[in-house]
Amino acid sequence: MNLENIKENGANIAVIFSQIPLITDTQSALDLIMTVKYDTGAQRIAINKEAIAEEFFILSSGLAGDILQKFINYQIKFAIYGDYSKYTSKPLKDFIYESNCGKDVFFLASKAEAVHQLANV
Repeated sequence: MNLENIKENGANIAVIFSQIPLITDTQSALDLIMTVKYDTGAQRIAINKEAIAEEFFILSSGLAGDILQKFINYQIKFAIYGDYSKYTSKPLKDFIYESNCGKDVFFLASKAEAVHQLANV
């Protein structure tokens, strides 16, 4: 796991990159939240899509809801960046659209977009 701490627009943002899934269930999400808070003090996290288990993107599994609830409970703004073009599920596309209209969870194409969004919410 590569953890980078970026300060932009007065916000402290932890940017995580991993080629293997770091978030696979609610406990691993909670562990990541606590690690980031301890190491950086950041309340905003951007993470690459590959660092999240593929099951997260199958909404019927319930994993996305369970994991995102942890981030919301701990008042962490969260952005997942990467390529979503391979997903054809209308519910997932709707979920991504609705999330991007909110203030807590975002699905963006690039690290730069994720950092910018988190710095401005």
